[in-house]
Amino acid sequence: MIRVCFLLLCCTFFTTASVRAQKVRISADNEAIMRAQQDTLQILAEKIVRGRDEATRQQANDSFIPRLVRALKTPASFYFRFDSLKTISVQYPADSAFRIFSWGVEQETTFFRHYGAIQMRTEGGELKLFPLFDASDYINNPDTITSNKNWYGCLYYKVLHRRYFNKDYYTLFGWDANNIRSQKKMIDMLTFKEGEPVFGGPFFSFAEDTIPKKARNRFILEYKKEATISLSYNPEMDMIVYDHLISETNQPSKPSTFVPDLDYEGFKWKAGKWVHIEKVFHDALPQGKVPVDQPLNQRQKRMTNPRTAEEINESIQDSKKPKGKKQK
Repeated sequence: MIRVCFLLLCCTFFTTASVRAQKVRISADNEAIMRAQQDTLQILAEKIVRGRDEATRQQANDSFIPRLVRALKTPASFYFRFDSLKTISVQYPADSAFRIFSWGVEQETTFFRHYGAIQMRTEGGELKLFPLFDASDYINNPDTITSNKNWYGCLYYKVLHRRYFNKDYYTLFGWDANNIRSQKKMIDMLTFKEGEPVFGGPFFSFAEDTIPKKARNRFILEYKKEATISLSYNPEMDMIVYDHLISETNQPSKPSTFVPDLDYEGFKWKAGKWVHIEKVFHDALPQGKVPVDQPLNQRQKRMTNPRTAEEINESIQDSKKPKGKKQK
């Protein structure tokens, strides 16, 4: 790990260039260079994920990092999309102030170590890069504020941009395969202080809960390995919506037993914080309606248009009606 970090640090240089929007574009010659470099990176990226053993995967990763940095040193590399790197996550916020690379390397212990970097958009197209060093295995309290040098590692799948009092806030949605028993999804906040990245902060408020709790610096859901949960931003509702989890074995102290129960919680952006919503949908069955008699198949859940308890009940009752007969 130290050797990989040293390689990345040696290959990385920092500038104090502004991140104001400019009409910088990559030249045709440099784009051709980047495409050739991407071909090699793609081969290594596949080995990182599908290597036959940990040594093969780690060796591919050790080669991938300096080659990626070398490619990023190409002038205006920020504008090259790396579309062929299917196993490497490359996420942009709406303002394109930066992009964040992230990926994981599976160890023989079935745990994952994550790697990443933040590439800033610069005025003249020169490289400004912050390497991300995964320290999650050594962070006793995950509810802490960290830097890029002690990053709570994960694979990012979405970046959401918000502004409040002329300050930019970036909400990062991440996934961690974790271990053989459980996996995690999380929301982290990224801000920049004096040009340096800061992860976390008291941005997740539970002050409006029935029983108020103290704010969290990052929000993490750990759940059963075989379960499928949703944690994402719903643009129609303008809020973060996620599955409410319960222990399927009545063991609330064991996150590896947590599964969705078809209820939803959320967060609403208010005054520079994500404020917790205990129950996103408040539905009661009308008089004379029977409750849902069996849980839904998890594949039938729809996060973009979640069904209420009444709608679930109606669909089940309709399925029991004789076919071919008109209802009066």
